[in-house]
Amino acid sequence: MAQHTQQLRERLAHIEDLNAAASVLEWDQQTMMPTRGAELRSEALGTLTRISHEMFIAAETGRLLEAATAELNGDAGSDDARLVKRVRRDWDKATRVPTELAAELARAASVGQEAWVAARRDDDFDAFKPHLEHNLELARRYAACLDEFEGPYDALLDDYQPRMTAAEISALFDQLKAELVPLIAETSARSDDGALLRERVPTEAQRRLVDEIVGMMGFDRTGWRLDDTVHPFATSFGPSDVRITTRWDEDYFPTALLGAMHECGHGLYEAGIATDLQRSPLGRVDSLGLHESQSRLWENMVGRGRAFSGVLAGRISEAFGGRFADLDPDALFRALNRVHPSLIRIEADEATYGLHIVLRFELEQELIDGRLSVAELPEAWNARMHDYLGIEVPSNAMGVLQDVHWSAGLIGYFPTYALGNMIAGQLWAQVHAEVPGLDDQIAAGELSGLRGWLGEKVHRHGARYTTEELLERVVGGPIAVEPFVAYLKTKLGDAYGVALT
Repeated sequence: MAQHTQQLRERLAHIEDLNAAASVLEWDQQTMMPTRGAELRSEALGTLTRISHEMFIAAETGRLLEAATAELNGDAGSDDARLVKRVRRDWDKATRVPTELAAELARAASVGQEAWVAARRDDDFDAFKPHLEHNLELARRYAACLDEFEGPYDALLDDYQPRMTAAEISALFDQLKAELVPLIAETSARSDDGALLRERVPTEAQRRLVDEIVGMMGFDRTGWRLDDTVHPFATSFGPSDVRITTRWDEDYFPTALLGAMHECGHGLYEAGIATDLQRSPLGRVDSLGLHESQSRLWENMVGRGRAFSGVLAGRISEAFGGRFADLDPDALFRALNRVHPSLIRIEADEATYGLHIVLRFELEQELIDGRLSVAELPEAWNARMHDYLGIEVPSNAMGVLQDVHWSAGLIGYFPTYALGNMIAGQLWAQVHAEVPGLDDQIAAGELSGLRGWLGEKVHRHGARYTTEELLERVVGGPIAVEPFVAYLKTKLGDAYGVALT
């Protein structure tokens, strides 16, 4: 390897180490940290962010970047070339963001996280309001540093879905809404009542089920952890240290089960990135749309799928016993695929889920652009829940306070969930075309074929390819709505015995 490229890699590895240390503190805050630790934790995160940011934007990084570029000699296809290209883009952005602003964003996210936990628990939006206002102010200041984007929201979106604009996402979402609205109207009238899933199940019995299912997926206790949290998430500090979480609800066991499968899907992606890309910007994932495609695929296409229903019914019977002792797979399949507008995004069915995302996507753009104030947010949220899903919101805890993202400054993240659904639809169609008998494997409880295909086609590459390049390689084109809609119509038609066109 050329000398300056090696030196650049070493410097970037040290920066990745600092970022990993910050991630450990963030994981701890959401799983283990006592509440009173929040203030000092926010300072520690701010300090680590400051050091990392200063090291990245330093003149020495720029010098090494220029020297490494010269060493490429026109080579555009190697990992070195891809690394230099990615770092150049990130460096050009980061050098325009003041270090103190980067540190304050980290501090505010940490403080906001704890404020949100208390506000959600107490159903107290007024207590959370100043934290959200501060996060929005910081987000606008951050976006103002990046004047090459069409508007402030595009600058924020680029951190989660690089190279994609709000206008492009809006066009996809308009197409998605046009498909979902009539589909929801037709299927919700036929849906199962969902009573099967509302049977009370003790947390310990749910833990046994979740442990077994994520183990089937690839969870390895020698390199993974599963912990409890208020809002499920996944993180990793390398392929041999993956952390996932879930939330337990004794009155609705799919919350923990499907939440754990969702986060395990994220974890499999992180664990599958090639070892030679670790401690490097190429050892990340290019976009959250890609990341969410993995979580949504495992949660819904496997967890709620027809092929897995027999396996899942058997494991539920063994873990829960009692009223679940002779659980019918068909009944479970219908219940898990009930189409019914609901309050909580992470519990929403696949058809209505997209409308939850559209709602948040629209609101956060209006908040950033100043067309909507934070004080007006609860009323706007409730009105759109009524307009889009026909639901009256009984409390802010069940409405605008239900998600963690805005408290942590993650503005621009939400649309990646629906993009993830679309990408998952494309990957699901492709894996079925390339892996004969895949559904038979899944029905036998053998998930290694699916995991292996995703690992080979998607996971191992990390950020070696852009999202656009990876999708071109794997499915032959850009993000598209049609495969996801076709999958959904086929599945719901199967569940309710109707032809959906």
